[in-house]
Amino acid sequence: MYPEDRVLVGVINRKRDFEKAQSEHWYRVPQGQAPKGIHAEYIAFFFSRAFKQLNGGIHYYARRTGIELVRRRDLLPAEADHPRADEWYHKLQLGDIRRIDPPILNPTRRPVSFIYTTWDRLVRARVVADLYSEADEFVDRVFHALEETGVRPERSWEAARDSDDGGAQIRILCEDGLVIASTAAQAEHVIPLAVADSPEAVQASVQTILQAIQASGGPLMINVPIEG
Repeated sequence: MYPEDRVLVGVINRKRDFEKAQSEHWYRVPQGQAPKGIHAEYIAFFFSRAFKQLNGGIHYYARRTGIELVRRRDLLPAEADHPRADEWYHKLQLGDIRRIDPPILNPTRRPVSFIYTTWDRLVRARVVADLYSEADEFVDRVFHALEETGVRPERSWEAARDSDDGGAQIRILCEDGLVIASTAAQAEHVIPLAVADSPEAVQASVQTILQAIQASGGPLMINVPIEG
């Protein structure tokens, strides 16, 4: 374990999915949720309300030992009639499932889908907000503000180190091309995101991105599943 090891925090919405992680040592991620692949040494699990008293916390993690691309029907043959049965998923092979004690909680109930963070942040964190760098935190706020306008953005975490410039990024596929905003913008066509703590800074970035989306013909509407 190294401080810079990458950690992907994924949401588990069904108890039987965590039971599979424990007994069969794998976890699935829709291919559309990781367009550049899975770049993480560890996987941690955020529990949804299905887990009742454990709801809203990160209680377990495991080392990722492998990865393969599999159709959902092959991962879950008992659910072959699922509407996404023929879609592709990353099957992440896992080592031993280990408990995080104390768990990392979410007292502000911030929305959680997937979070990229680092091992040093994970072991120090007491609440979900501790997992974010300042750049990730800002981009996360802009991301959710854009979602509230009906836009479906993608984001790259600074901790994932898979963006073109090393910064935390937001990307929106538009009719006339790709709109990119980054906290480490280096290219002329990339919108710079000035990291700040104020709501005004978030809204200013959102408005700049929305103007760029409009200038690029509007967002290209693609249905990407959040879970399943």
